[in-house]
Amino acid sequence: MQADEVTKRRGRHKQDNASEARTVALPVDAHRLIPNYRNGDRRVEAGRDLFSIGFDGKAIFNLLDGWVAIYTLLEDGRRQIVQFALPGAVLGVRSSRSAPATVGAQALTDVVVSVIPTPVLTSHSRADPDITVRLARSLAHDCNLAFDHLTSIGRRSARERVAHLLLELFTRYRAQWPGHRSEEMVLPLTQEQIGDATGLTFVHVNRVLSALRKEGIVQFHYRRLRIIDPDRLIEVAGVDPEIAMAWLERQPWG
Repeated sequence: MQADEVTKRRGRHKQDNASEARTVALPVDAHRLIPNYRNGDRRVEAGRDLFSIGFDGKAIFNLLDGWVAIYTLLEDGRRQIVQFALPGAVLGVRSSRSAPATVGAQALTDVVVSVIPTPVLTSHSRADPDITVRLARSLAHDCNLAFDHLTSIGRRSARERVAHLLLELFTRYRAQWPGHRSEEMVLPLTQEQIGDATGLTFVHVNRVLSALRKEGIVQFHYRRLRIIDPDRLIEVAGVDPEIAMAWLERQPWG
């Protein structure tokens, strides 16, 4: 299914959070790694994996629309979400041709993704070297986020971790359309998923969110996040202004 066909059908209300998030998103073409390449466009329903741990297919995934959780699993089945991907992200890049994927990617909302086979990527990169630069910048962007998340889990308190994640996602999401100044957004996460991303239990996440609400800092209810006091949120999260500015990049290769 082509991207324009997918866009026309996005009025379907299977998930209110997914459809509402798309109404303000930029056209999918704005997030393409390879301009005008649409042969690999696919629609993936919420809850399904784009690819799983151990994936060894010869393709990468360029997220065009929707939210995706990048995760790994422990032997006992516990899940750690290592990153939340937004439109423009490039997923599934492996460390070598023979190495299987060490993480999986699950759609949190209905998503549109461009599946780019390795031969196609190689061919287009030779014709347009800027594609390689975009890919390198995307990987560097992901690496910076991963380092920041590692620091958060390793050194920040539970309160700081949750505040930091909410601020990061809010800032990255709002940066998808320059000029938008709303302090409220659809955040398609559950408290369990926030816990999987911060290394906290559901009970602990709930306690932190309740405290932040009572203090008049943020409100997270029915997957809708409202920033009540941005300055206090930044203070609680302990975010360096330069890092926050980096999150405001509309695309990883921008």
